[in-house]
Order: sequence, then C-alpha cells, then structure tokens
Amino acid sequence: MLAFIVRRLWQTVLVLFGVSIITFSLIHLTPGDAVDVMFAGENVSADQREVYRQQLGLDQPLIQQYFNYMAGAVQGDLGTSVRRGTPVAGIIASTVPATVELTFAALVVAIVIAVPVAVVSALRQGSLWDRGGSVLALFGISMPSFWLGIMLILIFSVGFHWFPASGRIAAGSGMSQITGFVLVDAVLQGNWEGIKSGLLHLALPAITLGTAITATLSRVLRSGLLEVKGQDYVDALRARGLRFATVLRHMLRNALPATVIVMGVRIGSLLGGAIVVEVVFGWPGLGRLVVDAIQNRDFPLVQGAVLVLAVLFVLVNLITDIVQAWLDPRIKLTGGGSR
Repeated sequence: MLAFIVRRLWQTVLVLFGVSIITFSLIHLTPGDAVDVMFAGENVSADQREVYRQQLGLDQPLIQQYFNYMAGAVQGDLGTSVRRGTPVAGIIASTVPATVELTFAALVVAIVIAVPVAVVSALRQGSLWDRGGSVLALFGISMPSFWLGIMLILIFSVGFHWFPASGRIAAGSGMSQITGFVLVDAVLQGNWEGIKSGLLHLALPAITLGTAITATLSRVLRSGLLEVKGQDYVDALRARGLRFATVLRHMLRNALPATVIVMGVRIGSLLGGAIVVEVVFGWPGLGRLVVDAIQNRDFPLVQGAVLVLAVLFVLVNLITDIVQAWLDPRIKLTGGGSR
C-alpha cells in the first residue's frame, strides 16, 4: 500500500507541474499585451502601464517569470490583485470555504438520493422502480445547471418564498467568522438562527449542483450492484441466513470501487460546475470570484484562482485513488507494487 501511495504522489507532482505551466501561460496567451488588455478603455498613461508591467514581472524573460511565479506560489504568494491592491492568496482564501461547503453539501445530496435509487433499481431490475430511476438519471444528466437553478429560484424563492435566492446567510444573524464555513461557525457559536439561515441559503445551490452527480452515481452504483448480485458469495451469505442489511453491505462494498472513481472525478467537476451555480445564486465562492476577476480583467487573480481550482481537482483525484485502493486491494498489485 505504501508503494502505491508513493507512486501516486509522484504522479501527482508531475501533474501539478504541468498544471502550473498551463496556469502560468494564461496571462501570456492573451492576444496583444496583457497590461494593455487589462486597462483597455481606461485613462492609464503609458508610464503607469509600464510600472504595472514591471510589478507583474512581465519585463523579465519568460523562464525567469515562471520560476519567480512558482517560487512565490510554493510560499503561498500568488501575486497582488491589480484591481483590489491586496494579495491574491488572501482573496482566494476568503472564498475557498464557501466553495468547499457548497461542494460537500452537493455531494451529500447526491449520495442521499443516489444510493437508495441505485439499490432499489438493482434489486428490482426491470420493474417500475428501475424504469423510474432511469428516467430520473436521464433527467439529471440532461438538465443544465443554470436552467435548473433559475427554475428553483422562481418556484421556491419567488413563488413560495421558502428559500432565499442568493447569499450564504441572512444579514443580522449575529455570526462572527472563525473557520470561514458558515455552518461550522454557527455550530461553534451555538447560533441556531445562523444554522437555520445557513441551511436555507445552502439548500437550493446544493440541490442544483448535486443533481447531475446524483444521476451519474445512481447509474454507476446500479451497474456495480447488478454485477455482484448474481455472484456465488451473495448466494452463500443468503444461505447462511444473514440479514438482508448484512448481505447488502457486502454487495455495496464490492460495488463501490468503480463508484468511487466516478465520484472522485465528479467531485472535481463539481468544483468547476460550482462556477455557474455560484453566479446564479450569488454564492460568494471561488467560482464567482473567477468570473468577477475575468470581467474586471484582473489577470493575477484569475491566474491564482485557476491554479487553486486545478490543485484541488488533482488532490481530490489523488484521495480517490487511495480510497479505491483501500476498498479494492487488487489495485495495489498493479504496476509492480507487490514486488
């Protein structure tokens, strides 16, 4: 297992190296001069633009710029926002908890819905329940997140007034920031109104973001359960008179590895999909920050935010590989890990 983890860590380092090159290239792929594009249409003199060009290090050789950028990134220095005049790392750090909170809530929604649907569909293959699960999966995969989010706002926020349409928590809730995670901070402070407000604000964005992954997880888990349902060990467990819950637990354990892979990839896509959902619901997360930075042509902030999103995606996939190897010991034997 240790050799497997070391091998995955080395591969992750290589991937992160490639990600850093691609992210660094963003500012240089802009047609024309990046500083001129940044201040297009603004009353900024040529001397001022030259000062900004020096501040961004764009007057240095390309290789030197990359090494300076990476040396700063390793130390947590992602540059300074041109528009805000504050460190990019601090701005990103203030928005990451919101995106992580939304992603985790969407994953919880997906698991709570997908697992029962997959189990019922697999155990009653070909029944009305199975066909209903297929329709639900098709609906979830086909539904654009921005359209679903707008429809939920129109129905449950504008129509019934059950949920707020934007934000993370109601104004005047008496919350003080500790960890940056609204629900965690509310629990630590014993602020029950804050917990209620946080959950109400989180509900619609989490449902919107979790709908697509719900469909994928339910179909993959159903396929895995159908594959193991007819195997001999399942018949043996039933013949021993074990309870249904115990047999189902063994079936799920053997059907999970493929599902974990899909879940890991989908978590990464949730981070990207959160950009659209955060804009629709006015959620102050990393995705909305990227959109605002692009609109303001704040290239250092865009560069830093994209790098952080890419690193999170790679780390999630690394954790997925390790969890899959733990669930399926045969994976550790690939690539010479058993020698």
